[in-house]
Amino acid sequence: MNSKTLFSTLLITSFMLSFSQSYESHKYETLFSDDNFEVRNYEPVLKAKTYSEKGSNDNFGKLFRYISGYNEKNQKISMTTPVYMKEENEKLMMEFVLPSKFSLENVSQPLSGQVEIYEDRGGLYASVRYSGYSNSSKRNKHRKLLIEKLKELDINPLGDFLYLSYDSPYKFYNRRNEVVVAIKDFEKDN
Repeated sequence: MNSKTLFSTLLITSFMLSFSQSYESHKYETLFSDDNFEVRNYEPVLKAKTYSEKGSNDNFGKLFRYISGYNEKNQKISMTTPVYMKEENEKLMMEFVLPSKFSLENVSQPLSGQVEIYEDRGGLYASVRYSGYSNSSKRNKHRKLLIEKLKELDINPLGDFLYLSYDSPYKFYNRRNEVVVAIKDFEKDN
């Protein structure tokens, strides 16, 4: 097979796979929507979390090993969306949402001391959605747009901004990324 045929085959396969992915997602109710801005009420969920000074690939590897069976029960755990990321104390944090069938009582604990399982209480969050491959420039641009929208609606952010990615790096089309931040309260008449 020549290189053009191989490239075409890989491109077509990636294109088809990009439309066939169907992962369980962190559940939320949309309370307000305006173009690419939303206010949401997220349900509580279990997450697997890790930190690294080396970057997101290192974090992804640790979490992927955990869901691939590097845990007390050698249990494979389904991939979900989104992947949560943020910078925290000069380290990069990454979290995988665990499938809703798990609780703190029945989830298999990680064998690595670098992966922590915890229950996220959910709550109110404001978000801005954007497409394409994410990078620091796009994240900063959309974080600023989110800050502007929060000021416009007189909504106070709480805590750090999180960056969410919903798609595999192999998905080329219709990519979904978001910047979110917890908020104290929200009146629907905004």
